[in-house]
Amino acid sequence: MLNTSAPDSTNTYDAILVGAGIMSSTLAVLLHELEPDLRLLIVERLSLPGLESSSAKNNAGTGHAANCELNYTPIQEGGGISTTKAFEINKSFEQSLEFWASLSEKGKLKPETFLNKLPHISFVFGDKDISLLKRRFYELSSHAAFSQMEFTMDHMELKDWIPLVMDGREKSQKIAATRITRGTDIDFGNLTRSYIKQIESKESIEINFLTNVENLQQDNEGDWYLSLKGRQENRIVRSKFVFLGAGGGALSLLQKSGIPEGLSYAGFPVSGKWLICEEEKSTKKHNAKVYGNAAVGAPPMSVPHLDTRWINGKRSLLFGPFAGFSSNFLKYGSKLDFFRSIKTTNFFSMFQAGLDNIDLGKYLFNQLIQTKEDRIETLRRFLPLVSPGDWKLSIAGQRVQIIKQTPKGGVLKMGTEVVTSSDGSLAALLGASPGASTAVTIMLEVLNRCWQEKMQSSQWKKKMLELFPSFGTDINSNQEALLAIRKRNDFLLKLI
Repeated sequence: MLNTSAPDSTNTYDAILVGAGIMSSTLAVLLHELEPDLRLLIVERLSLPGLESSSAKNNAGTGHAANCELNYTPIQEGGGISTTKAFEINKSFEQSLEFWASLSEKGKLKPETFLNKLPHISFVFGDKDISLLKRRFYELSSHAAFSQMEFTMDHMELKDWIPLVMDGREKSQKIAATRITRGTDIDFGNLTRSYIKQIESKESIEINFLTNVENLQQDNEGDWYLSLKGRQENRIVRSKFVFLGAGGGALSLLQKSGIPEGLSYAGFPVSGKWLICEEEKSTKKHNAKVYGNAAVGAPPMSVPHLDTRWINGKRSLLFGPFAGFSSNFLKYGSKLDFFRSIKTTNFFSMFQAGLDNIDLGKYLFNQLIQTKEDRIETLRRFLPLVSPGDWKLSIAGQRVQIIKQTPKGGVLKMGTEVVTSSDGSLAALLGASPGASTAVTIMLEVLNRCWQEKMQSSQWKKKMLELFPSFGTDINSNQEALLAIRKRNDFLLKLI
C-alpha cells in the first residue's frame, strides 16, 4: 500500500505521463498547446527520451498511411478486399501530418530533422498476388486519398522505380507493383526528442529521467498516487490523471493500477531483427519503401519490406522484419516481465490465444532457428544480386502483442488499443503497429475519453482548430477537404 497522505503542491500535478517515447511526448505537447498552464510530469526510466520503441533502429520508420502495406487491405471470406482499415490509417496519418505542419508553422518543429519524403511501393510475385494487387489498386485509387497510386507490371518501368530491386532479375518473372510517391520515412526518435525539447524548459513541465514507477494507487477521492524511485531520491506524487505510455512496460503498470478494465489483458512479447546495409553503392541506388506480402501462414507483422532509412541523418537500407523471442517486455527490460504478467485473471485468455495461434508459434520457432544465410536468402527475393557481406544484423525493439478477453475467449490482437478506467482518470496504451504513425489520433482519443469536459470547452475547441484546421471534418467522406489539408501539409512540411 502507498502512503497517500497528501503530498505538498510541488508533488501534485494536473497529469502524470509515464514514458518519454512518442506516445507520452505527443500527449504532453497536445496538452501544453491546449492549456499551457497545466502542470505536467513526465517520468522516464532511461536516461534520454525515445530510446525504446521510438528509437529509429527499433522500428521501421514508415509513415504508415496504407499506401503500400498489403495487410491493411485483408481478403474477406467471400474473396473481396476490405479497405476500411486502409482508409482509417490513411486518415490518422494525415492528422499526424496536420499536427506537425501546425507546429512547424509556429516554429516549434523542424520537419527536416525527422521527416523525409519517400515513395511507398507494394511489390508482389506470381499471378495470384498480382491479381490481388490489381484489385487493391482499383479499389483504392478511385478515392482522393489514394488517387496518386500507380500500377505497373512492366519491367522497364519498375527498373525506373526500384533499380536495385530489378538488377539481375529474370525478365520472364511475373511481378507487379503499385507506387505512391507521397510517402514518408520518419525518425520517430528524433521527433520524440524534438517534442521534448520544445517543452522541457517550460515552468509547467517537469521531466524525470532515470526514474521508475514502482507502484500506483487510487484513493477514494479519485486521486492517483505514484511511488517513484529515482537515482537520487524516492518520492510519492499525486495527480487526477495518469497516462501509461511506457511501451511494453504499460501492461505491467496497468495491472498494478488494479482498474477492472485492465485485469483481463495479457501480452505476448515478440522481438524484432533487421538486416541493415550502409554501403553507398546500394543506399544511393534505392529510394523507396518496398513492401511485399506475408508468407502463407505468417502473421501480418511479418510482412517483408526493403526500406530506405535516414537514421540520425545518415542514409541506410533496412530489410525485415525477422522475429525473435525474448521474455522482456522492453528492450532494456527484465527477463521476468512476461512471467510476472501472468495472473489468474488473464491465464485462461492467454491459454486459449495460444491454442488458436499455433501457426504463429511455428512461425516464431522457424524464425528463431534461422541463420544469417537463411535471412540473406529471404532478402535475395527482393535483391537478386545481394552482397551478403554488405548486410549486418541489428536487434530492433520489443513489441508486446495484446491478448484480450472477449465473449469468444482470449484473442491475440496485432494492433494498438487504448484502455481507460471508467472514471477517465487513467489511460494506458497497449500493442504495437501502426502505433507511432497514428500517435496523434490515438492521443486525441485519450483526450476525448478522459478530458471530455475540457475538449467541449470553447477554449480547447478554438485551440484544436488552430492545431487541426480540419477539426470536426471527416476528410474520408469530404474529398475536397482532404485535398485542401494535404496541400497545406505538403507546403508546411516541405513534402512538395
